[in-house]
Amino acid sequence: MVFSNLLFVFAFLPLNLLFYAIAPGIKAKNAVMLVFSLIFYAWGEPLYILLMVAMAFIDWILTLQIEKNEGIYKRRRLLIFAVVGIDLLLLGIFKYGSFILSNLNLLTGFPETIPSVALPIGISFYTFQLITYCVDVYRGDVPAQKSFPTLLLYVSMFHQCIAGPIVRYKDICAELSDRRVSYADSYEGIIRFVTGLFKKAFLANTCAALVSKLLVADGGEMTVLSGRSSLALWVGVLSFSMQIYLDFSAYSDMAVGMGRMIGIHYTENFKYPYISSSVSEFWRRWHITLGRFFKDYVYIPLGGSRKGILRTVLNLFIVWALTGLWHGASWNFVLWGLYFFVFIALEKLFLGKLLKKAKGISNFYLLVIVFFGWILFKFENINDIWTVLKGMFCANGNAFCDFETLTILKSNIVFLVLCVLCCTPLFAGAYKKLEEKAISSKGVFAVYSIVNILIPLALLGVSVAALIGNSYNPFLYFKF
Repeated sequence: MVFSNLLFVFAFLPLNLLFYAIAPGIKAKNAVMLVFSLIFYAWGEPLYILLMVAMAFIDWILTLQIEKNEGIYKRRRLLIFAVVGIDLLLLGIFKYGSFILSNLNLLTGFPETIPSVALPIGISFYTFQLITYCVDVYRGDVPAQKSFPTLLLYVSMFHQCIAGPIVRYKDICAELSDRRVSYADSYEGIIRFVTGLFKKAFLANTCAALVSKLLVADGGEMTVLSGRSSLALWVGVLSFSMQIYLDFSAYSDMAVGMGRMIGIHYTENFKYPYISSSVSEFWRRWHITLGRFFKDYVYIPLGGSRKGILRTVLNLFIVWALTGLWHGASWNFVLWGLYFFVFIALEKLFLGKLLKKAKGISNFYLLVIVFFGWILFKFENINDIWTVLKGMFCANGNAFCDFETLTILKSNIVFLVLCVLCCTPLFAGAYKKLEEKAISSKGVFAVYSIVNILIPLALLGVSVAALIGNSYNPFLYFKF
């Protein structure tokens, strides 16, 4: 089940909120959320729900022991066993086992048969959440959770366990045991959810359809045709650049919105990254919770930037290699991570100062870097990446343009412009200005009130119409 599903929107979520509202106290409300979360996860992964529960249970036992023991060495051994011996080991087996064995087979011929292991949905997200919990208990930042159902709720909350944001236990531990829902929370939660639904159902899904037409070979194979026109490849990559942002940020919007509906405040995961002026800033605005995880649990423990420039560059290399690998068990993701490492390292060394002085071109620089980076992210086959890069400059013997591409572009130009605008804070800024003026003007307040009623209804109506008429409804980050 996904959030942009009519069954979820009109049955699962309303029933969840209804049972939550009538539950008499915080323990009962948490029980409702836990039951619905386990049902939600089991809907797509009836077997692997046992894996998530088992990981949470083992970490719960081990963190209680970490808190109980005063000896630093025993506490450290318990932490290593929890994080490395349980969480990372299981993540490695399920996500990277086949990848490691296939590369070993290429080098040595062993093993002859590569087992195919299904990837549990959301394992990268809930594994990282468990790691943050274990480490924070070890550091003394939070007390160990005495109730296993409460810890399991933190790990399995259906708002965010499938595709983030990566929620730290210490950020919401207080709200897990005591929370109130205000009218403002409820309303803003609804707005965020409906906005996310619109971004996903109408904008991201339509971009996905364009990507399928322009970048995927006839017959549906994930191989780019060398005969694709240059314009088709440029527009296709542009569409993918917007699809991946609109898709992922939509999921985060809906997660944040649903959290607000029950009084839980999740960390924001996106802040209009495409308006950034450097690659470093882009990654402070894109998938913010993942960046915070690697900064606080990998980069800083490695020494950060405190041990000289060479060590800083090495630490950045490790972080970005892991960032790429986190996104998928394929060399293109590692290459994608290291691609961004190069530019972030250069910005750290000298390029960042130049970009601050060249504000007029800094955003253009960022957009070019990210645009070509998405090609590495999109195609797992290195030959496909090279074919696309050459084809964009007509180096495959392909034409610059063709009738099919022109027809697709003319039919979707208004939509593409809308998507570009939705990747900026333009609409949010206009709404904010309207809100500010509504305080001092009765006329503007009346307009503001009407907008607050009509816009959510309009976005919901367009989203429902798009979902009814569109059978293609994937979430890109489910596979990560």
